[in-house]
Amino acid sequence: MALRAAKREQLAGAAKAALGGGRRLEAVERVAGGSKKGVYRLVMDDATTAIAYLWDESENYWPAAEGDDDLTDPFSPGLGLDLFEAAHARLDALGVRVPAIRLVDRDGTHCPAGLAIVEDLQGENLEELLARDPRAAEPVMARLGEALESMRRHRASAYGKVAVVDGGGTSRGTSCEGVVLERALRDVAEAASRDPRIAGARERLEERLLGLASAVRPRAEYAVVHGELGPDHVLVDTSGNPVAIDIEGLMYFDVEWEHVFLRIRLHDAYRPLRVEGLDEDRLALYMLAQRISLTAGPLRLLDGDFPNRTLMAAIAEHNLTKALELACSP
Repeated sequence: MALRAAKREQLAGAAKAALGGGRRLEAVERVAGGSKKGVYRLVMDDATTAIAYLWDESENYWPAAEGDDDLTDPFSPGLGLDLFEAAHARLDALGVRVPAIRLVDRDGTHCPAGLAIVEDLQGENLEELLARDPRAAEPVMARLGEALESMRRHRASAYGKVAVVDGGGTSRGTSCEGVVLERALRDVAEAASRDPRIAGARERLEERLLGLASAVRPRAEYAVVHGELGPDHVLVDTSGNPVAIDIEGLMYFDVEWEHVFLRIRLHDAYRPLRVEGLDEDRLALYMLAQRISLTAGPLRLLDGDFPNRTLMAAIAEHNLTKALELACSP
């Protein structure tokens, strides 16, 4: 997606306001990976850099769906400056490293869409570091475990997006497991409309989800979870600290949801992050639900013009296979 001249001019004004010092914007580079917002590296004429987050409809590759703007749904898309600021404030208060904010433009001073300019951390992300040198990643993983523990220990009596709960709001549904079940059943139906293998296994998947959900016992406290804390969403700063990014989906929820995602994304590298006392019934339900979500979501994204189609197709295929295996397991 090419950067239009008008948008570059808007970013130039915001960059000058954020970084000051008489600097002038020299270049704008799109940072790979964003599917819901534009992520751009701003390079100034003195080589100072920063990252711009731009929440604009033209930057969102996901096809619109009913309920996208319902913040009471914990799983509605994490879009917008309000969610980012609330998540940033919560994580920062817990001592979890996040990119420092240089500028927030919510009133359209520089850009008609929501805009934030943050610290640029140009080193590897955790995924790249684990692939290059697992031993060098060990202290980073240990610090990530400490950050996750800080998030796990901070509890709330309500679940939902941090922006909603910290603002005194109430989320839809009656429990985390209920919300997950409802979403997973929708994902099964949606994936079944796009892939005949899911269509053929739809009844078996639905029965398995209902059975797993029935075993989960009520809970009254919830931890802070990122929700999509894959190693590509953890940068590593120059001091070897993990830095959480793509934080707009931050919510109070069952900690098992976070750990299932970590297990899926990290495989054997997950071991240092294991914690005692997780609910096995929740883990079982959430594993199947996430496998289905990681099938339905990429298939939906492929309906649009997302550029890295091979990657999305591979993610959908891998998780489809895993979901069908779980549905057939005893």
